[in-house]
Parts: sequence; C-alpha cells; structure tokens
Amino acid sequence: MTDHIIRLQSARIGRLATLDIGGQPNVLPVCFVMDGDRTIYTAVDRKPKKVAPERLARVRNILSQPRVALVVDHYEEDWQELWYVVVRGTAGLISEQSTEERGQALTTLREKYQQYRTGMLPDDAPIIRIDIESITGWESKVS
Repeated sequence: MTDHIIRLQSARIGRLATLDIGGQPNVLPVCFVMDGDRTIYTAVDRKPKKVAPERLARVRNILSQPRVALVVDHYEEDWQELWYVVVRGTAGLISEQSTEERGQALTTLREKYQQYRTGMLPDDAPIIRIDIESITGWESKVS
C-alpha cells in the first residue's frame, strides 16, 4: 500500500471516472493532490471549457452519483517498468462555507502545480473531494 500512496503523491495526472445518472461512464484527465492517505482533491481550473463549471459532466455526475474511481499509471516500452494505481471512493464538492478545507485544498494544489500559482486556479474554483475507500494497484517488477 505504501508504494501505491507514494506513486499517487508524486503523479502529475490521473484519470477520473464518474457515472452519469443513467450509469454511463465518463473519464477525463485531472490534476490532483493527496491530503494524507485518505483524501484526494481535484479542481475545475481555468483551462477553457465549453460550459460553465457547474454544468460540466464530472460535476453533474458527482452530484447525482458520488461513486468515482481515479487511475494513475505509468507506461514505458520496457514493460518491466509498467505500473498502475486505482483509487475508489466517494466524491463531493467542497462547499464555499468550508473555508478551511477549501483553503487547504487550494494551497496544496497550487504547491504541486506551477500553473495553478499563476492564475489557472481561482479562489472560487469548484473543488472536488474524494474520500478514498480503497487503493489497489499493480506493477510488473517483483520486489
């Protein structure tokens, strides 16, 4: 489990899977941070979007079906270097009234991603909290 957490903490990108109200999957790449070993934060940043943040599929899906998965992986042509980690949990939006948690999430996201320190992550950005229920993974190397 410790190797999985180390990989999650150092990974730059993951793929967040959500389910819509009809049970159809939606997967997209996200930037994220771990807070301890039981919580993950990801935000709706200022990269161009076709709709307002509250109308994004990931936000709508989480509000209607909070079960999510996050996959972080590493690929190389040398298949001895392959690995992946899967996080399963329950997601929700952090309310604007949760100022301490929002502040902590924004701070840790900005510490990890330089782009977020230069205006891509506004203070009022929607923040998604994933409460981790399980972490599993695989690697081709045998220790």
